[in-house]
Amino acid sequence: MKVIALGSGTSQGVPIVGCKCDVCQSTDSQDKRLRSSLYVETVEAKILIDIGPDFRTQFLNNNLDSIDIVLITHEHNDHVIGLDDIRSINFIQKKSIPIYAEKRVSNQLKDRFSYAFTKSRPGLPQVELNNITSEDVFQYKDVSIQAIRVMHGRLPIYAYKLNKLSYITDASIIEETSIELLKGTKTLIINALRIDPHPTHFNLEDALSMIRRINPEVAYITHISHAMGLTKNWSKLLPDNVYPLNDGMHIKI
Repeated sequence: MKVIALGSGTSQGVPIVGCKCDVCQSTDSQDKRLRSSLYVETVEAKILIDIGPDFRTQFLNNNLDSIDIVLITHEHNDHVIGLDDIRSINFIQKKSIPIYAEKRVSNQLKDRFSYAFTKSRPGLPQVELNNITSEDVFQYKDVSIQAIRVMHGRLPIYAYKLNKLSYITDASIIEETSIELLKGTKTLIINALRIDPHPTHFNLEDALSMIRRINPEVAYITHISHAMGLTKNWSKLLPDNVYPLNDGMHIKI
């Protein structure tokens, strides 16, 4: 399995438009972060997790041109609003693309992209919505996919476990039952917004605590805001098996 970090930033990305802080003004490529999204490639499958506003740029940056299925973690714009640009992939593949999400999220997609679900003509995104429930496990080609419930403040969202990879973004609470499902993960990618506590996202201390509980072989921090500070500084706080997830990074599992 090969994993490509398409984006590792929070909802505004880094740099934030108009911000003059040290991170947003940094010339270090590690401090440049598009909105969080992941591309997973196996021998048989090409899977996209979330399709945010930077989708077009992310695919161009990484020279990607195919998607078998899309997994959606939740309905916030930074995770879904790039859906219209999937039509370029439709043109190349000459077929619609299945999207997997919980019913609430599917309904949001129908509302925001109603034209894609009420009409059928060239130039519109061609997607097929598939509702999945928490703790669902299904097989797509050579990938076992499990939707795992986590909380984003008061909003229930999904983490995903794909074979031995687990991807968690925007979480602030993970209940014990979900932690048990995440155990056995070899590579964990988990969100940490900043150093200071936050009401709806893990901070760095929260994420490191959760990494210890899940106990993967290796972990990466994602969904990082400018409030985390310069990557060269906060990365020194990480244990030996934990790393910042940087845009464009390739991980082999």
